Amino acid sequence: MQYCKKVTLRTRPVKNGMLSYYLDYYPGYRDTVTMKTIRRESLGIYIYADPQNKREKTFNKSMTEKAEAIRCRRFESVINERYEFFDKSKMNSDFLAYFKRVLQDKDPKWKFVYEHFEYFVGGKCRCDEVDFDLCNKFRDYLLTAKNMRNGKPMFINSVAGYWSTFRGFLNLAFRDKMIRTNPNDYLEKIPTVPVNKESLSLEELRTLYHTPCDIDVLKRASIFACLTGMRRSDIINLRWEQIKTYADGGRYVEFYAQKTKARNIIPISEEAYKLISEGRTSIHGQVFEGFEIVMAQKPLKAWLKKAGITKRITFHMARMDSRTFWGCFNCANIGSVINKFKLHVDVTYAVQQIHIVVNLPNMLDVEPFVRCNVADNEAVAGWPIEDFAFLVKVILHVISRQSLFKAIAHFVAIEVEHG
Repeated sequence: MQYCKKVTLRTRPVKNGMLSYYLDYYPGYRDTVTMKTIRRESLGIYIYADPQNKREKTFNKSMTEKAEAIRCRRFESVINERYEFFDKSKMNSDFLAYFKRVLQDKDPKWKFVYEHFEYFVGGKCRCDEVDFDLCNKFRDYLLTAKNMRNGKPMFINSVAGYWSTFRGFLNLAFRDKMIRTNPNDYLEKIPTVPVNKESLSLEELRTLYHTPCDIDVLKRASIFACLTGMRRSDIINLRWEQIKTYADGGRYVEFYAQKTKARNIIPISEEAYKLISEGRTSIHGQVFEGFEIVMAQKPLKAWLKKAGITKRITFHMARMDSRTFWGCFNCANIGSVINKFKLHVDVTYAVQQIHIVVNLPNMLDVEPFVRCNVADNEAVAGWPIEDFAFLVKVILHVISRQSLFKAIAHFVAIEVEHG
């Protein structure tokens, strides 16, 4: 239905015998944030309700001309469907309140960035104050800021991550028309530095497995993450309904990764299933009920220390470290390893994690976590074509970047026996 758009100049009485000019819009404008329809706009222009002399009449005439000029500009904008003038209320709104509202659906890092920005601006910041200079000064602040929890200097890669998150937030603010311009076009990135990430050796993982943990769900989640390569966010959200059964009786996990939103299917052995199901009275709801992000911090460090491991190991590195992709590698189970590598978005990053141990014996002095029950040629014949494509893609990627000798060092030669 078409409306005849109108912008009418009106007055309303205020105190001290004055009148206030305002604009009346028809049919109005709906605010995309509050979803309220805006019908009136106060101009902040006042005239005498009953002018008593020539000076007051001249003043009224001048103010009325200004109000009419604004009405004409607003009417032209409305006809051309340009409603930017309504956003001036957003420009004066609380930028920190908007930031806090946005981070509710984000990961914990957004909260840390918010806390640093709130401290930087002294707890007050309007949307119209956010410009290149303010953002660039916040960048300088982050480079020298300390961790708000322990007071220690932050590692440069953490600073770079915080800065990247803040720049992403600026994009959202610009999209929502909370800021007039997007400073990202002029802000420089904070470069990261290569890190030598420590990892567990086979003996250390075996020791850790046999070391009692004060929080049982932490131990089960950590070992299961090592066996499947699943991220912490996916481990927390894993439900029993996502653990399904193959036609031959084997089990697998089917889920959509929180980070990539991609569908993943990861086979799990009976031993891995026993690890998570032993002692449970119900197989409904969350698999690792009670497991929280905070457990992957100090409790994990305490468990590692109890096991005599002094390396700096995080839950993230433990689950994706290439040396946790252990098992008796042959054609029958390499498909499950491919699935672990496919959790990564970028093949280049997956290549960095590859470190295959061939014909490794029982890794934790218990029944093997990865077990082959079929002939090698049958296993290869059952591989999905996308697994073959992925493996070839990774191999070609490594060969294209390194010598053939180095490429062979990264991969296991797959030998299939026929007949």
